[in-house]
Amino acid sequence: MTGHSRSQTPKTRPMPPNKTALVAALDIGSSKIACLIARLRPCSPSETLRGRSHAVELIGMSHIQSRGVKAGAVSDLNECEHAVRHAVALAERMAKVRVESVLLSMSSGRLSGHLMEASAEIRSGAVSQSDLDRVVSAGMRHATGEGRTVIHAIPVSYSLDGIKGVRDPRGMVAHQFGVDMNIVTADASVAKNLMLVVERCHLNVEAIAASPYVAGLSVLTDDESDLGAAVIDMGAGTTTIATYSGGQFVHASGFALGGQHVTMDLARGLGACIADAERIKTLYGTVLTGGADAREILSIPTVVGDYEEREALQSVSRATIANIVRQRVEEIFEMVRDRLADSPFAAEPRAQVVLTGGAAQLNGVPELATRILGRPVRVGRPLGFGRLPNEAKSATFAVPAGLLVYPQFAQLEYVEPRHTRQLMTGTNGGYFGKVGRWLREGF
Repeated sequence: MTGHSRSQTPKTRPMPPNKTALVAALDIGSSKIACLIARLRPCSPSETLRGRSHAVELIGMSHIQSRGVKAGAVSDLNECEHAVRHAVALAERMAKVRVESVLLSMSSGRLSGHLMEASAEIRSGAVSQSDLDRVVSAGMRHATGEGRTVIHAIPVSYSLDGIKGVRDPRGMVAHQFGVDMNIVTADASVAKNLMLVVERCHLNVEAIAASPYVAGLSVLTDDESDLGAAVIDMGAGTTTIATYSGGQFVHASGFALGGQHVTMDLARGLGACIADAERIKTLYGTVLTGGADAREILSIPTVVGDYEEREALQSVSRATIANIVRQRVEEIFEMVRDRLADSPFAAEPRAQVVLTGGAAQLNGVPELATRILGRPVRVGRPLGFGRLPNEAKSATFAVPAGLLVYPQFAQLEYVEPRHTRQLMTGTNGGYFGKVGRWLREGF
């Protein structure tokens, strides 16, 4: 990464309050790739959750097995490209529209959020937009290390001459102007490879958004956001965290452990192939054990030598399966606990935890999380959506559903010039012109 002017990933422009728009969300995960297409229609605030100016009308969706992705990052460009093309084509066919650009989630690249404080002297007596840009840019420069790119830059609060809590300082008179910002960064190479996959599919990337942030936009109630909440998105290859306080997104972090690690533990512990281990996790995976579990015996296939002998079965108790699952899930929540202790969440005594992602649906996970984290825990599902199919109402689809809501919150973010793209519109120059320009500019 060279220079601050290239340090921010693309951002979409704020939604016009009285216009209908077409939005496509693309969630490239380690186990599945999901594409959701929706119409955002203007609606009165009373019909929606706070901050939502548009109702989301889902018109197309798909989800397929992921390929070419490991721990949320692209590991095989060609495989991932083919999978993304397939997922988008299926959603397009259902929606009967052609997608030109997508909103893209990101869960990998060592997501990290920092609350930064920056200040400057006011040159003209009254705070102007240029003063705001100057101070926020300085904060972003300070927060963005070598090889990192800014995913979100969200002003949390402003101060004038040391007095905090100012909502909009523009036009107000002061000598000293300051801003507290939540700046979320990730590895630039990981973001660039995700974008490259999408661009190779002849699609624009409207914006990249951190997975736990957009999951929060879809599953949190207003009270939870105001009183404080941590959204834990438990994916297959990563677990990511977004912290909310005072109605605002204030922190993010993540690490490369998730549901696939539970599957691998089962495969090793039971001597089963990975496909059977995944099936066992889905059917019998739990972190809770009781007296009856030790007595309940299951017959499962085992791998013999270098080939799978389907006739070779082994007897395993449900308690054995639960113990393998619980050890890994406990490790994940212990790491979450350490991350939360170093975040603003620790100072919010009434804050609670909301779990999203496929791994959050394992039996007993909320109870185990409550014990380890010492906070109330619930599983979050998309809120405020009209006619979602049953399969999209689960915690597994919190991220792609949140991407559909995300454009309505775009006005909260600071965006550098040259990093905004209009919803569902292309850019001039054709595909090769777009990719060539993007590769030249880099980050």
